Amino acid sequence: MNEASWISCPVCHKKTRIKIRRDTIISRLPLYCPKCKQETLVNIANTKLTIIEEPAAKTQSR
Repeated sequence: MNEASWISCPVCHKKTRIKIRRDTIISRLPLYCPKCKQETLVNIANTKLTIIEEPAAKTQSR
């Protein structure tokens, strides 16, 4: 049986409400932290969390 662990928020490092197993693979998950109220886009593979940095929206010029 694979052990499960809680995902920590990459911003405040507190425990979130999502629990993953060792063999879990998640792509582009919008991870929400109830403590700091931040949402971060992440990838998860083999219990390793990587943050996806998205570029800021460009303003349209006329």
